[in-house]
Amino acid sequence: MTEYKSQVWRVNVREQTLILEPVPESWKRLGGRGLLARILLDEMDAKCDPLGAGNKLIFAPGLLVGHMLSSTDRISVGGKSPLTGGIKEANAGGRTGLHMAMMGIHALIVEDQPVEDGFWVLHLSLNGAQWEKADDLAGLGVYAAAPKLIEKYGDKVAIALIGPGGEMKMKSAGIQNIDKDKIPSRIAARGGLGAVMGSKGLKAIVFDNAGGQKPPITRPEAFKVAQKDYTKAVMEHPQSITYRDYGTAAIAQMTQRFAALPTRNFSRGTFDHVDNISGEQLREFTLTRGKPSDPSHACMAGCTIKCSNVFGGEDGKIIVSPLEYETIGLMGSNLDVGSLDSIGRLNWHVNDLGLDSIEVGAALGVAAEAGLMEWGSEEGAQKLIEEIRNGTELGRVLGDGATTVGKKYGIERVPAVKGQAMSAYEPRSIKGTGVTYATTPQGADHTCGLTIRAQINHLDPNVQRDVSLNAQLNMAGYDTLGACIFAGFGYAATPDGVVKRLLSARYGWDDLPDNILQALGKETIKMEREFNRRAGFTEKDDRLPEWMTREAIPENGSVFDVSEEVLDHIFDGIE
Repeated sequence: MTEYKSQVWRVNVREQTLILEPVPESWKRLGGRGLLARILLDEMDAKCDPLGAGNKLIFAPGLLVGHMLSSTDRISVGGKSPLTGGIKEANAGGRTGLHMAMMGIHALIVEDQPVEDGFWVLHLSLNGAQWEKADDLAGLGVYAAAPKLIEKYGDKVAIALIGPGGEMKMKSAGIQNIDKDKIPSRIAARGGLGAVMGSKGLKAIVFDNAGGQKPPITRPEAFKVAQKDYTKAVMEHPQSITYRDYGTAAIAQMTQRFAALPTRNFSRGTFDHVDNISGEQLREFTLTRGKPSDPSHACMAGCTIKCSNVFGGEDGKIIVSPLEYETIGLMGSNLDVGSLDSIGRLNWHVNDLGLDSIEVGAALGVAAEAGLMEWGSEEGAQKLIEEIRNGTELGRVLGDGATTVGKKYGIERVPAVKGQAMSAYEPRSIKGTGVTYATTPQGADHTCGLTIRAQINHLDPNVQRDVSLNAQLNMAGYDTLGACIFAGFGYAATPDGVVKRLLSARYGWDDLPDNILQALGKETIKMEREFNRRAGFTEKDDRLPEWMTREAIPENGSVFDVSEEVLDHIFDGIE
């Protein structure tokens, strides 16, 4: 077995070359989201065209990826977002992060742009890079393309691929990754990075880790003890148990209670048919309908939470896997659709196109507001999704996201920040999450700092800054480790600074601060904000839409009234 070597893999799609480089000193203590920010700052003109040759598409495993730590093998994908015009990191479960770590890929940097049209498959292995024409895959949805790739390259590989949405460079396009069961269901969804991959002429990247090995651990015994402590904390945490039983859909009843479940294009915060789309209903369906339905499913090998699911119909066939809360919120209550089966079918088509269901759901909500579909109509939503698939003029508008639809049809009620649609947490009712939406460099994104579990009055504008800041720093830290948002249950509950213990044991770093998680978060957000500043962003971009500051949620009369002064100074002290 050859000695493990961590390197930067640099691919030029114009020249079809691969160069392996040593990891620069300033990159060695960063992974995932933090590493993406560092590379983009170091190497890219922030004012470049996101779909031009100057943008880079970067894949980076987190610092703790590769060791089968529960919920900690995620892949971060980044570049300049075609949707926001700023920095973007989107992460996903599945196989990709683990395979890259076993191949010694500290970061994969995809550069330049092909001279000619057409799509390629890039096959990466320890033997180098191979380029294969993808004529037989072009235009295929991910559910048809992935099996063809597996048939050709074997069932042991990891695959990151785009659907027709990415090929058409739609701004809501993500990058799908196959999971442990070979299903292309794990999408790095947000910000349009699938369009960036499409602009590089890549239909798929295959990571073949044959001959690879787990990254070395400097102090194996110390790592083993820390891993055991963390795993125990994860498995015993009550929220882990809830998500194992009900999946992320468990949140639907919670947001309903807070009047924070987006309904009819964010015009209300409660949904009359919430019981029909809840986690409880989803669990009942998956249990009573039997196999292949499964209420508890792991998106990554070694995950103990298993918050995912396989959602099957009454006919014994899979409708979609997984069906997540964000999709239920944006393509369910947000469209006034009250059937899990309907939401699941819509979800499948959006997945197959390789698009972000949050962005598409929000775009369809704005479209319904504009009279392009009837509220509550699965058929109406399907027709619009078919427009996207066919690449019609209307389809391209919808595929470019909620903000584009709003501009096209003159709709003011567009739930977006920095051009990116909000996820399924109403910010007028959960105001700390509204602060996150407004101020994160990533555009509206709950994974950058969700505050719904904070023990505060969520309607009080005066107590939201600190909870949002704390959540944002923690999440940027977790994204740099390669940890799932739910891994935080374990990391937070483990005594004696387990993140510091794991990193110290893995790398031999003895000079880490006690709160290394937030230190990584501060460094990451500082770099992201600097990139956006170079791209032309100002504090005026750190705002929720103006209509949310005057249009009240009917159920509680709340508007978003956190002061601009709070928004402008939330990161004071970290820069």
